[in-house]
Amino acid sequence: MDWLSDNVWLWWLGIGLVLAAIEAATVDFVFLMFAGGALAGALAAALGAPFAMQVVVAVVVAMLLLFGVRPLIRKQFTDDETDHHIGTSALVGRDARVLQAVTDSDGRIKLAGETWSARLAEGTTSVVPPGAEVRVIAIHGATAIVVPVAPPQAAAPPPDPTP
Repeated sequence: MDWLSDNVWLWWLGIGLVLAAIEAATVDFVFLMFAGGALAGALAAALGAPFAMQVVVAVVVAMLLLFGVRPLIRKQFTDDETDHHIGTSALVGRDARVLQAVTDSDGRIKLAGETWSARLAEGTTSVVPPGAEVRVIAIHGATAIVVPVAPPQAAAPPPDPTP
C-alpha cells in the first residue's frame, strides 16, 4: 500500500480514466475537461508537487478546459442551427395533391407518396377541393398544415398584328 501512496500520480491517472469513461457515456464534453484536469494533476504529482499544489493544478486546468476549450469543441461537433432535413422537417415546403377536401379542420393529401391528414393554415378561409395542389408549411404531429398553391396563370395571347 505504501507504493500507491508514493505514486499519487496513479490515483490521478485512475480518476482521469474514470472521468473519460463517464464522458464516453454522456458525450457532453464536461467530464472530458475534468479528465484533462486530472491528467494535469497526475503530471504535477509525477513532477513531485505537494498534494495541495496537485489539486490546484487539476482544478485550474479543468476550469480552463471547461470554459476555454469546451465551447470551441461543442461548436465544432454540434450544429444547433442547421436543419438537416430528415424526418418530417424534410416535408415542409413540398407540394402535395389533395385527396379529400381540405378545410381548416380536416382533409387528406398525398404527400411524398403517403396519405396524410391535413388542415388549412390559419387565415385561409377557402376549402381546397380534391385534385388541387397545396404546399406544406408545417407538420404538427401527424397533420400537415397546408396552403393552396395558386394555379399557374395562362399567358395572355399576343396582340393581333392585323389592323
